[in-house]
Amino acid sequence: PLRPLGALGGGGGGKKNHFTLGSGSVGNLDSALEIKTRSVEQTLIPLVSQITTLINHKDKPKKTERTLRAIQKVGQAVSIAVGRFVTVGEAIAVENEELKEEMGLACFEARRAGDAIAQLTDVVSAEQPELDGRATIFSDKTAMVKAARMLLSSVTKVLVLADRIVIKQIITSRNKVLVTLDQLETVSSFQEFVQIFSHFGNEMVEFAHLTGDRQNDLKDEKKKARMAAARAVLEKCTMMLLTASKTCLRHPDCESARINKDAVFHRMRFALEQVIEIVTDARPGGDAQVLPVNIYSGIKHFKGKVESLRDELYALTPETLHSHLEGIGEQTQDFTDSAYTSHEHRESILQLCHAARQELQQVVCDWTYAQSLKAKEATEEMELSILKTCQTVSELRRELHKAAVGRATDLLKCHKDHIVLKALKGSGGEGNLEAVAEYSHKLTEQKEQLVETCRLLRHISGTEPLEITCIHAEETFQIIGPQIISAAQTLALHPSSKIAKENLDVFCEAWESQLNDMAILLREINDVFEGRRGDKKMYLSLPRPGKHSANLKMAKAAKLDAEEQTTIAKLGLELRLLTSDVDSESEKWEDREHEIVRQGQSLSSMAYSMYLFTRYRQMHARMLLE
Repeated sequence: PLRPLGALGGGGGGKKNHFTLGSGSVGNLDSALEIKTRSVEQTLIPLVSQITTLINHKDKPKKTERTLRAIQKVGQAVSIAVGRFVTVGEAIAVENEELKEEMGLACFEARRAGDAIAQLTDVVSAEQPELDGRATIFSDKTAMVKAARMLLSSVTKVLVLADRIVIKQIITSRNKVLVTLDQLETVSSFQEFVQIFSHFGNEMVEFAHLTGDRQNDLKDEKKKARMAAARAVLEKCTMMLLTASKTCLRHPDCESARINKDAVFHRMRFALEQVIEIVTDARPGGDAQVLPVNIYSGIKHFKGKVESLRDELYALTPETLHSHLEGIGEQTQDFTDSAYTSHEHRESILQLCHAARQELQQVVCDWTYAQSLKAKEATEEMELSILKTCQTVSELRRELHKAAVGRATDLLKCHKDHIVLKALKGSGGEGNLEAVAEYSHKLTEQKEQLVETCRLLRHISGTEPLEITCIHAEETFQIIGPQIISAAQTLALHPSSKIAKENLDVFCEAWESQLNDMAILLREINDVFEGRRGDKKMYLSLPRPGKHSANLKMAKAAKLDAEEQTTIAKLGLELRLLTSDVDSESEKWEDREHEIVRQGQSLSSMAYSMYLFTRYRQMHARMLLE
């Protein structure tokens, strides 16, 4: 994450250089300017690193000529880099009229700040410091801090404005998809359908590139998970739309074929709107990102409240804790009331809920006694009852986890051979409507079991992104089940139709694919529960003029040509070497000051890694889309 910049001079016992941006500190840049993507955040890191190196120095350091030359190089490098950066920003402004004024002002301020930093670091000789009356980084630290503040503010503003181009691209792409989708829905001939669908396919590829990049770049993990779910729907529905539409064209009077097709179009439009809600932060009808209450978060919240009694003996009331625990107990009914929960799991869950109530009652007794003594901290008896209560609800969580995961594992094993799907295909191909009805009933039972299991998994998922994935799985089974049935009914009515058979195959494949996704989800939930989950981070860069223009016909992930790669490599190496100059000289400074420079060195190494990321960006983008 972006290092807090309001304390660039902290550590090492030296003076701190706190400076502000508007009404808040530069460290609050994220919230003040709404940095929502990792590419914006990561692009700022090299700048932060260099400014850290410049600002974190003693008021009267040992100004050897090598030190001054190193600092001068860093100042010049910042100025040159800002110049290149501003040129890109100005080019983006030319291509996007609505941003021209704002972008122009931000670029002007960035260039002015970069020039000021270059001037303040322009010290040519250690033998004649400040004798010519010029202000320098050593004589006017306030000016340096002011220039740094302006530079960070203006550069961040340019980045945030550029990020709006990406959002504009996605909205424009979505609008094109919607127009073509309307045309596909009303098409009346095969020839016309083929032409329009070909165009639609190209538009969906463009949309997939743009939204894939955006998904990968989002900082908010909940938004990232929601985007992944919406994109998965669009990807699978594209093939469904093709076969469902062809079936309707071949059998225009078939009601089940029309129902099948309408459901696909409805789901695609809903997914497209979800994507736009995510990228624009639109929340129709309230906060669309609020998730239903689940047991995992309820237990976590309850434990936090109980443990807080150690330090806040008089902050809560017994009624508050009892209310939290009763809420958890009510949610466990999703497990205990399920016909699919084993007798052993049901009894264990009920016993643990009862034990938790008893333990909490003991906490309240000990708590009340401690208050009567006017104690300032928890007594030993109270401490023990707190530990027992937390241990009991943790055991409850483990039991719920075992019940949900065990149920999901059994279901996946039971349906791995897809016997019902095969029977539906067979009976449909034979034109046996009675058999189709029988197996449709069995598929509906499977669907209800899977939907309920997804709800149980949501309760114990452990993270909000996985909870969103559980909700997506639940919705998918709920929707695809009836679609398979309508496709099977169409085939039974037209058993010799190759198109109807192909359509049923596609929906059955989507069902099988969702079962595979559920198996992966199950492994991830187990990884979180057992503490094995690791972060996988991939950051994507901001749009560049020309290659990432909003006016592009095809916004594919940009591939760097040989010249660009060489330039980036040289810039990355130059940044590394300049920082090394300052670092090597800093070794001669006092130990306390050295620790401050170590912080700058750490950030500089992160900056160097950015050029490596840029070089392999295209490869990562392809991996994402695959």
